[in-house]
Amino acid sequence: MTSKVLPLRRLFRIVNGGTPTPDAENWGGDIPWATPADFGETFGLLRTTRRSLTRKGVDTGSTFVPKGAILLSTRAPIGYVAVNEVAMAFNQGCRALVPTADVDSRFFGYQLESAKEYLQAQGLGTTFLELSSSALAQVPVVAPSPEQQRRIADFLDAETARIDSLDTSRSAQLNLLAERERAMLDLSFREARSATRTRLKYLFSVRPRYGVLVPVFTDEGVPFIRVNDLLDLAGRADGLRNIPSELSAQYARSVVQPGDLLMSVVGTLGRAAIAPASLAGANIARAVCSMRFMPEVEVELVKSWLGTSAFQKQALVATSTDTAQPTLGMEDLGNFALTWPSDPQERKHLLREIAHIQDSMRRLSGKLERQKSVLAERRRALITAAVTGQIDVSTASGRGIEE
Repeated sequence: MTSKVLPLRRLFRIVNGGTPTPDAENWGGDIPWATPADFGETFGLLRTTRRSLTRKGVDTGSTFVPKGAILLSTRAPIGYVAVNEVAMAFNQGCRALVPTADVDSRFFGYQLESAKEYLQAQGLGTTFLELSSSALAQVPVVAPSPEQQRRIADFLDAETARIDSLDTSRSAQLNLLAERERAMLDLSFREARSATRTRLKYLFSVRPRYGVLVPVFTDEGVPFIRVNDLLDLAGRADGLRNIPSELSAQYARSVVQPGDLLMSVVGTLGRAAIAPASLAGANIARAVCSMRFMPEVEVELVKSWLGTSAFQKQALVATSTDTAQPTLGMEDLGNFALTWPSDPQERKHLLREIAHIQDSMRRLSGKLERQKSVLAERRRALITAAVTGQIDVSTASGRGIEE
């Protein structure tokens, strides 16, 4: 395949987006309004959006581009890409690439997906990284003939669809595993012979605490634990961001001690981790609460209970009046009813049983996650090889975006 390497500005016009004022007359019309949340980490076609604008909203605060333009997220995150199947407006988190030459936008959409790490490296900023219009315009792209572009795009449409189908299947299996683990936990707690019902507040040694409201990050200071860090707290301990010691001192009530149970209380409720000894003195985000229990309480067992339907049902009731993200109050949390064995020996037996369940589920989910990683790598390698001419796609047929 014979190809030129050109800067994007030779093939596309870069267009900035915008957001109109909240006035009702600007919103709810028939013009789709795209944001990075409307398209995912992998390239695809975009027809519908979560929100829409009126013509007045577009004219006074946004930008309208024809179908066949490439929409690229250029801040938080950089590198999500889609081609719009219908004319639409978009916000300032994106930039549009409107063709000024005979091109197949799908081909360049795939190419930009494969260049995500390069695009992110071009981002600048102190508060958040942003890819500027001028930097985007200079991004080099491979530009074969329009016919070759169409053939490669058709080939990638078919091949990535197969990969994405397998990935979706693995994701569904992971969801089923999570549901099975929850059902097994429910059964284990429910069938305890000495089951008794108690409120969490009677097990605390001190009241639960929220964390730092507005963090300021520094190179050195106090390790700072956010919601996503709870997914693998021990594994991420060395890579946590830091906040100034002075700021942490203002929130001394939420300074972490080993054995504290840390849980998300905003958005995804119940994500939890037990603080390891290596994080003694760390602090937590506002969306995380810290629970400290009396010495006789098996904290690992309480953590497992947070994965049951009993906890989720109570959390749903406690946050049912929220209009934005679900937020769990500390008083409500203290009143949650925990049903578990009153007999300490049975609690130890239940802990062993739950550890066996979770170990089995972890092994199975690990295999599925590894398969998803292989599929993602296969997709990246396939796109890179196709757009650079390393594989022959001469049998693919041209299709393009239908008029």
